[in-house]
Amino acid sequence: MPASLDGRLVVAISSRALFDFEEENRFFEGQDDRAYMDLQLDRIEVPAKPGVAFSLVRKLLAFNPPEAPSQARVEVVILSRNDPASGLRVFRSVSHHGLVIERGVFTRGRSPWRYLKPLQAHLFLSANEADVRQALAAGVPAARVLPHAARAGDAHPDEVRIAFDGDAVLFSDEAERIYQQGGLDAFQDHETARARKPLPDGPFRPLLQALHDLRQSCGTPGGPAMRIRTVLVTARGAPAHERAIRTLMDWGIEVDEALFLGGLPKGEFLREFEPDFFFDDQTGHVDNAAPHVPAGHVAAGISNG
Repeated sequence: MPASLDGRLVVAISSRALFDFEEENRFFEGQDDRAYMDLQLDRIEVPAKPGVAFSLVRKLLAFNPPEAPSQARVEVVILSRNDPASGLRVFRSVSHHGLVIERGVFTRGRSPWRYLKPLQAHLFLSANEADVRQALAAGVPAARVLPHAARAGDAHPDEVRIAFDGDAVLFSDEAERIYQQGGLDAFQDHETARARKPLPDGPFRPLLQALHDLRQSCGTPGGPAMRIRTVLVTARGAPAHERAIRTLMDWGIEVDEALFLGGLPKGEFLREFEPDFFFDDQTGHVDNAAPHVPAGHVAAGISNG
């Protein structure tokens, strides 16, 4: 029987999002790729340090039973602009850190986004904005990681913690467009009048659904000790909160926490939640969060036209 990724949560991730390759990346961007390849091969026995999305990947892989690889619930695939030779160091680093990752795609400078569809990816994380935009345009949840963002802490070793913005991330940018065109009062009136009408799906609805399905599949005796905890962190406040909650109810998906901040900066609240990753469509929110938590920019919606 041929191998299949059916039924698994699939995360595609660039080598620079998984590991700290910032020093090496300066060679990649500043010279021809031969200098980069030579540097990576010279360091092939030097394990790369964890990158901004390392904690998220490590915890998601913990859902897989080590004694039964064929029953894996999560698949992580390296999807990288690296050349195949440089990929040797990537997989050496994977092995050093005890990550069970067996699949990788290395495209030597070309955008790898076209491989997301055959991989059935639920998430793509990359430091390359063009690749992220192409993935989002193809309907794959994707975010540009900030390599300089804070790393996740160790306070919650048995929980995958993920924080989502609402409009233009979990939900469409319908309401955000009203806000941009008419201001806060128009936004509040629009959302109050439509409180019982579910918001259209945003680009990260499929990921939230996949996490919900993973949680449901693991909620049996003898399942993995790892748990999932999600939080909605939105600039919405009352009365616009109701439509967001009712939309999640209509989807049949629960989040564990919801922070309706009414425009307050998100960074310090995220610091207290301590996520393994935070997704937002507005660069201001992402930059505010990055000193505290791993963060990624979702280049979707009217604010990213």
